Amino acid sequence: MLPRLTRMLVLCVMTAATAAPAFAVQPSEILPDPVLEQRARTISAELRCLVCQNQSIDDSDAPLAADLRRLVRERIMAKDSDTQVLDYIVARYGEFVLLRPPFSLSTLLLWISPILIFVAGLTLAARAAARPRSEPAAALSEGEREKLAKILAADDPKTS
Repeated sequence: MLPRLTRMLVLCVMTAATAAPAFAVQPSEILPDPVLEQRARTISAELRCLVCQNQSIDDSDAPLAADLRRLVRERIMAKDSDTQVLDYIVARYGEFVLLRPPFSLSTLLLWISPILIFVAGLTLAARAAARPRSEPAAALSEGEREKLAKILAADDPKTS
């Protein structure tokens, strides 16, 4: 039973792995030269879909992503280098279009914010662990016990 389950799991993983490179690129967009197409795919993987924002234009089905993929391929066909293609796209859409923006003064907060959040979380956890535990509530006085008994007796359907 276990070897069969293992084989099924391996088959599922392999099927998913081979299906992943399909991306959203349409057959009409693919360049005839495989070397140029690979360059286009590499560049497209670095550009953010401006509609989806968490996907590259290579993975997105959005019409704007398709337009950007065509633009990348046009620039490659115009003999631009990879850097020139990226610079052209960034000049038109801004650094936001890059999935991995460059480290600069304007993106400093973006790059260090995960570290700051992690340190803040550790600080809060350390303070919570170091905080003295609160004392248990004091026992009820005799008068409080009598009031509680009256309230409970009034709410009890058996005594009504």
